Amino acid sequence: MTAAVHEGLDLLALQRFLTDSGVSIDGELRAELISGGKSNLTYGILDNSSHWVLRRPPTAGLTPSAHDVAREYRITSALQDSGVPVARTVALCEDTSVMGAPFTVVEHVDGRVVRSKDDLDLLTDNEIESCTAELVRVIAALHNVDYVAAGLGEFGRPDGYVTRQVKLWASQWERVKTRELPDLERLHAALADSIPESPTPSIVHGDYRIDNVILDASDAGKVAAVVDWELSTLGDPLTDLALMCVYRHPALDQVLGFPAAWTSARLPSADELVQRYAVASGREIAHWNFYMGLAHFKLAVIAEGINHRWQVGATVGDGFDQAGASVPALVASGLAALKGAES
Repeated sequence: MTAAVHEGLDLLALQRFLTDSGVSIDGELRAELISGGKSNLTYGILDNSSHWVLRRPPTAGLTPSAHDVAREYRITSALQDSGVPVARTVALCEDTSVMGAPFTVVEHVDGRVVRSKDDLDLLTDNEIESCTAELVRVIAALHNVDYVAAGLGEFGRPDGYVTRQVKLWASQWERVKTRELPDLERLHAALADSIPESPTPSIVHGDYRIDNVILDASDAGKVAAVVDWELSTLGDPLTDLALMCVYRHPALDQVLGFPAAWTSARLPSADELVQRYAVASGREIAHWNFYMGLAHFKLAVIAEGINHRWQVGATVGDGFDQAGASVPALVASGLAALKGAES
């Protein structure tokens, strides 16, 4: 293939950059698209003996804060050999003259991604049990990383994190809403009135669930790498845990547009995940109703954002038409969570 085939990718320029960065190249580089659309463009890059992954922002509709590949690179570099499995970092290019945007190169991680219910159903019950235990262990390990010692002391602003989150998602709702939902306004007001004191801050992944990790190719009970770090920061670890639990809500199928692995009844319930996390992390789980309310609020706004883009014709592919239908159910579950009721 030639470089011209690949959107946002110049293989000759990449080869020069990697060589100048001290990376040995064996023959001409080849590329294969892993993912595109409105997410960061992700390519597999190969020569005759090595395999890497390159990520760069999309070529259009750039929102820097949502596509900050340098941020991803910084945290994965800091987490090398930390006990949190991440891909080995190779090179970061912030010089936009090389390929028109910043990009990162990391080593390819061999393994499998369990994204859909069909993917999950390829696993046995024992494999699912060991996989779930490992997922909880890894997120607990992340939250227990000494981020100052890892060189991430300036990676975010943990003070006031939850207050900013409530404001952020309320303002995002105002930008993307396609209808008035009084219950969502009620949920926002209730959250704003009940913000708790946060526990000791930690690194927050921001989007942790089964399909944002790569499992070992031969052992589903081993996470080979945690991926998709673009929302990571320093903040309240219980927001990470709560969002992971809320992703178990059946409405996630509508949000994603397909039957998601993480909503399967074969996985532990949200309550079981919390109990396992408390043991693995040694953290106290306080004010849990608030955190679950906030996580439902966040996912509802994300779903409405997808619905907004679908309504204006800004989505690519199928499966976006049901996202809007999930919003009322997520809001109702958020209100129920705040009251301590079953959602």
